[in-house]
Amino acid sequence: MTTPPLLEVQGLDVGFTTPDGRPLDAVRDVSFTLRRGETLAVVGESGSGKSTTALALLRMLPGTGRITGGSVLLDGEDLATATEDRLREVRGARIGMIFQDPMTALNPVLSIGRHLDEVLRA
Repeated sequence: MTTPPLLEVQGLDVGFTTPDGRPLDAVRDVSFTLRRGETLAVVGESGSGKSTTALALLRMLPGTGRITGGSVLLDGEDLATATEDRLREVRGARIGMIFQDPMTALNPVLSIGRHLDEVLRA
């Protein structure tokens, strides 16, 4: 028996508004399904939309970025249309992102306490 999807993204479109007010399509028609226990790798060239897609799932797009189409279902709940209050409840507790930027990432060989200690010392 197949387990129900944990995360189901269907037809995700992401756009930005340029400084002169024109729309700019950044991500078009992304779809995938992820079940509990599965791993998904998103691979592509720099600028191909990997991080933008991940940030859209969390509704944390920078600047004028917004989801312009599609759905992001987490256990059947559409995060693309969820309220900000609901997103605050879900982010970190149910869904999150580990950033690849070494200046914002945690060192996996250090404890969280050690990371916090380094910040306080700095």
